[in-house]
Amino acid sequence: MTDDPDDERFFREQMSGVRKLSTDRAPLARPRPKPDARFARDEKEQVLRDSLTGEPGIDAEAEVSFCRPGVTRSVLRKLRRGKYSINAELDLHGLNVSQAKHAVDDFIAECRNQDYRCVRIVHGKGTRSGRDGPVLKPRVYRWLRRRDAVLAYTTAHRSDGGSGALYVLLR
Repeated sequence: MTDDPDDERFFREQMSGVRKLSTDRAPLARPRPKPDARFARDEKEQVLRDSLTGEPGIDAEAEVSFCRPGVTRSVLRKLRRGKYSINAELDLHGLNVSQAKHAVDDFIAECRNQDYRCVRIVHGKGTRSGRDGPVLKPRVYRWLRRRDAVLAYTTAHRSDGGSGALYVLLR
């Protein structure tokens, strides 16, 4: 500081309303939410088995259903009959496998954030996929099984896409 009394007086006036902070540490940001585990240990082992054995061919018209342990048959039956209202829809037509995987992951995460219970995913029948059969269809089934947020899924009604779409029930 300078020896000028006016400077010191000015400084004291400017600092008159200032209080000492109780701590010198910056406030902490809110903790980030825990990441959503993509799949559990058993599912990782299933991925390994799938990668070694390859994917069985799936018929373009095949109907499927899946439910986690603890999901009752009546819930799966209601899902299959379309008794739950559809909160959102994802259409994978025109996407390659990598784009579709990201789209499904992002869609499920967003639906969970919105607390949606039932959604529809349109993967297509794969009728133009050549002699090896559908490409996205079996992968979508596998991706959904790996997501803990997915309680069940089943083939949609013909009016909602039939064997080219799924009703998906979320936690």
